[in-house]
Amino acid sequence: MVLVFALFGASSAASSHSRVETPSRVIAVGDLHGDFEAWRSILLASGLADSEGEWTGGDAVLVQMGDIADRGPDSLKIIRDLQRLEKTAPVSGGRVIVLLGNHEAMNVIGDLRYVHPGEYVAFTDKRSKRRREATWRANREAIEAAYAALDPPLDADQAKARWFAETPLGMLEHRRAWKPGGELGLWAAQLPAIVRISGVLFAHGGLSIERSTESIDAINARIRAAMEPGEAIDRSVIEDPLGPLWYRGNLLRPAADDMRMPIEEELAQILAHFGARRLVVAHTPSLKGITESAGGRLIRIDTGISRYYGGPQSYLELIGTRAIAHTRDEGGEWQSRELAAASLEAAQ
Repeated sequence: MVLVFALFGASSAASSHSRVETPSRVIAVGDLHGDFEAWRSILLASGLADSEGEWTGGDAVLVQMGDIADRGPDSLKIIRDLQRLEKTAPVSGGRVIVLLGNHEAMNVIGDLRYVHPGEYVAFTDKRSKRRREATWRANREAIEAAYAALDPPLDADQAKARWFAETPLGMLEHRRAWKPGGELGLWAAQLPAIVRISGVLFAHGGLSIERSTESIDAINARIRAAMEPGEAIDRSVIEDPLGPLWYRGNLLRPAADDMRMPIEEELAQILAHFGARRLVVAHTPSLKGITESAGGRLIRIDTGISRYYGGPQSYLELIGTRAIAHTRDEGGEWQSRELAAASLEAAQ
């Protein structure tokens, strides 16, 4: 049990766009999970940035597929990089789009199971120790009561020791930033769950037939509303296993799901509904590299990029109707592979 007590501020969130006009090139990058070195390596290899991290991608569009947070220590550094590039890329006609991943949503709602200790360290400042002490003093009675209610109960001294152990320096600042209405909470709230670019859909987890009956704008708006501050907000949509943050059914089907329509039939209906020819997903790691299925209509680009998973660095490049998978091999060399051409019949 972790008890976090802090004062939180709020500000307004910006809107995001779900449809992007045809760019010359799209680069899609999967789950990064706090690995800043891998992120910068991919930026350089893709030609989107130089060795200093400055935008060199011209009018290309970068789509980062979500799950920047958790499992690694440098989530904040990657977020700051993306926020900076989001401002500088348009100078050259480029654009940066970050999708909402389930791990960003988890941080917002306080599910901290996968937060790496280094992520808390990134939020520390010279006042962190005094801030933690002050928070303890201000909330001592409530904290002691909560720990006294455990089985077995903890006495006052044990409660203090336990709370300090479970509240590392930087954790209060991390929660203040990520909670609904906090700086990163608001940043995450304005990220789209789904975008469509040149007839290609991008969603972190996937798209189920049950949750694909509305427009992209309507789906994004529903998820955005669930990320807003407020005690009475219904946040169930961002934990929905059939929603775009969590769904894996475009790739995997447990035996218990044998009543669902076949994967390819579901995909065909989803693509037709949104007027798209491909769906690109992340979320479900494939440590052997980027994979495709359904005749190139589905592309899976989470290759376990971060050190936590130990998979290969990779990115997907879309040029017109072409799709090229780029993967860094064990020797550090980048290899490229053309993927199957998806049918254009459904594209609008």
